Amino acid sequence: MYLKRKTSPWTQKGGTLSDKSARKEFGLTQEEILEAINSCKIQHRMNFIFGNPYFRLIRSEVEALVNEKYGDSYLEKKKLKKELAQTKSELKKLKTRIKSLEEKKAELMKKLGGHPSFISLHFIKTKVGYESDVRG
Repeated sequence: MYLKRKTSPWTQKGGTLSDKSARKEFGLTQEEILEAINSCKIQHRMNFIFGNPYFRLIRSEVEALVNEKYGDSYLEKKKLKKELAQTKSELKKLKTRIKSLEEKKAELMKKLGGHPSFISLHFIKTKVGYESDVRG
């Protein structure tokens, strides 16, 4: 089917996936994958890792199978849901990080005397060349 080795999906990075990845990523069952292999809808190669067999499948053919089986919008919706979940997770991590930084800031402010304007004015005055303290 594919004549040139360079354009073969078997050799392209990300061009193939395992049957387990296809089940996880696309929501297919093992029976659906075996049925598609037996009906020649998707090509496969049998591989082994640590003595355990698995099917290596061409990603574009699996995507075409999913589009045929569940409709064109299924993959797009699944992709958007995954992206939304990742965004929510990242926001949650960032909120936690902001909270910890605010607590650290408050602790440092307390140790330095507590008044932010004193610190910034003192820093500016000493950088400009004044040696006296702002408080007096």
